[in-house]
Amino acid sequence: MSNINKLFNEDLNILNLGTSKFKEDLELQGQAVTHLDWAPSASGDIKLLQIIDKLSIDENIKKANEKVVEIIKNSHPVLIDVDKAINVIPGMKPNMILHSGPPIEWDNMAGPMRGAIIGALIYEGFADNEVSAENLVESGVIEFSPCHEHSAVGPMAGIISPSMPVHIIFNKTYKNYSYCTINEGLGKVLRYGAYSDDVIQRLEWLESDFGPVLKKALSLVDGGIDIKSIISQSVHMGDECHNRNKASTSLFFREITPYVLKTGFDLEIIDKVLGFIKDNEHYFLNLSMPACKVTADAAHGVENSTIVTVMARNGVDFGIKISGLEKDQWFTAPANMIKGLMFPGYKVEDANPDIGDSSITETMGIGGFMMGGAPAIVQFVGGTVLDAINYSEQMYEITTGENNNFSIPNLDFRGSALGIDIIKVIEKGILPIINTGMAHKVAGIGQVGAGLVNPPTECFVKALEKFDETYRG
Repeated sequence: MSNINKLFNEDLNILNLGTSKFKEDLELQGQAVTHLDWAPSASGDIKLLQIIDKLSIDENIKKANEKVVEIIKNSHPVLIDVDKAINVIPGMKPNMILHSGPPIEWDNMAGPMRGAIIGALIYEGFADNEVSAENLVESGVIEFSPCHEHSAVGPMAGIISPSMPVHIIFNKTYKNYSYCTINEGLGKVLRYGAYSDDVIQRLEWLESDFGPVLKKALSLVDGGIDIKSIISQSVHMGDECHNRNKASTSLFFREITPYVLKTGFDLEIIDKVLGFIKDNEHYFLNLSMPACKVTADAAHGVENSTIVTVMARNGVDFGIKISGLEKDQWFTAPANMIKGLMFPGYKVEDANPDIGDSSITETMGIGGFMMGGAPAIVQFVGGTVLDAINYSEQMYEITTGENNNFSIPNLDFRGSALGIDIIKVIEKGILPIINTGMAHKVAGIGQVGAGLVNPPTECFVKALEKFDETYRG
């Protein structure tokens, strides 16, 4: 009894699990309480718990997921060329427009995507203005298709039209390719749905001058520009290669400049090309994205794997794909709103729901998963440095392995969390963290902020149920 009396004569350290009501009652009694935001596995859903119990102990799934992680770690993306989309992207057609996220029809598209399509049609010379562009689309002449279904990715609206120059990324290990447009910079740009004259003129210059110069420069590079190496270096310099690309763009600039100077183009053109890269801190985003895409594609199609190989959003729906399921199979749910910092003059109500293919970076363990090593990102997306570190640490709970190619200095150089496992996501109730930009919901205005967002849980529930159904079959 003496031990019990001693215990209750000491100050209690009280932990409260579940409902906060007990915490509130204890605080009214003058007690200090630490509340743990706990929930049962799979939110207590018996059907999902039964699936998890069965799949989580299956050795075939474990081995398949380990194989996917090894493929990702062994992939080696390099930039080898620039060319027009129509010349290189598989399945591209003269009347086709590629877009971000899962499939969607014109009538259902968000404002930023519709605006970007209008701009692309004007840029291509298919339309003279907004009205004629919309009439052309409504005539049924234009085909739409997700970038992800053509080995490509695009930030925000993700629009790729036939004449646009695209980066060509080659996976040296697995011999596959991916494609992405040239990053236009921040502000009023096509990917955020803007289509004013200056936006169109910039696109025309990228096609007429920038693309040919970069193409010639890359032809002089033996083996291409090593994108994997640049990412590996830049994450030790404060980048996470989604919303912060200062170091990676600088490293790329250092690599490409000597070759641009040797192209033989007019010095005025060369000066403008190099100035465009130097002044565009987000240039490397359109290289990190296809580098992740070419890696994810190599890792797709591993039988029995429950690892996510695509996370993408079109401004209306969020979609994922799973390595062990069919390549054209999307699992979708309504996209969430982004929480973060608004640019001056804009309100939260101005923003469109989550949009863009750039979450392919989080799929590969960088971006939001790397925020713990890029603390300055909180100045752009909101939160604190401690939040950034906590997000990175939390992602280890829902992933299969660690990518020692991309390590986090603030976590004693631990490799980033890699291989999002749908079983663990549902079991733990933890969703992947994504940092991203916000587009105005009205076409033509552009970017209005940046912040953090999670995928909808429903995507992972649908994928898990389908995997179980397929696996049992």
